[in-house]
Amino acid sequence: MFFDPLYFLIVGPALVLSIVAQIWVKRAFGKYSKVTTSGGLTGAEVAQRVVQNAGLGVRVERVGGFLSDHYDPRSRVLRLSPEVFDGRSISSVGVAAHEAGHALQHARGYLPLQWRSALVPITSVGSNLAWPLLMIGFIIMTMMPALGMKVVLAGIAMFSLAVVFQLITLPVEFDASRRAVAVLANQGFVSAVELEGVKKVLTAAAMTYVAAAAAAVLQLLYFLLRAGVLRRND
Repeated sequence: MFFDPLYFLIVGPALVLSIVAQIWVKRAFGKYSKVTTSGGLTGAEVAQRVVQNAGLGVRVERVGGFLSDHYDPRSRVLRLSPEVFDGRSISSVGVAAHEAGHALQHARGYLPLQWRSALVPITSVGSNLAWPLLMIGFIIMTMMPALGMKVVLAGIAMFSLAVVFQLITLPVEFDASRRAVAVLANQGFVSAVELEGVKKVLTAAAMTYVAAAAAAVLQLLYFLLRAGVLRRND
């Protein structure tokens, strides 16, 4: 599996998509971070107002890192990166509203978010074990095929948890963006023109999750092929 041309043939397109998605989101965020909204509110102020208007007991805090924004359902804390927390731009407001969308999902009992939260500890363990098991298993298969296959299948099972997590993440992220756009429009935080910019930023961000899910699925396909679980014509 090391430097295997088949790996790059199968997973390569998803890796290219991941790079394109990262460039896209950085450019979109950068472009609209230069455009201040007519309301003049910071991302932190928008997020705080969204959760307050919804009657949610959610704290809004600053966290370090670039686009490290996230909502923690366990502690009910919405953490925003410095650019988003302090920024008054279309990008800052859009990202802040998106994270507030996750808080709304949590409050409304949105099932995909519950499933994803439940998978976090399991997926963390599975991700840490998957690659070592796969590498060791493929090496053992050259000497002891039966034992090696068992180890590889265990690794594939662990990796499958990460794939499921990535797939469940898609509806969670798209729905949070939908809620963000709706709340920004309904509560008058941005104008109609500014809302189009928000949509472009959130669409670019969503593509990073699509790329991650595609890469995970194709990697799983590769492992299944290499293990012989899915037969192919050489």
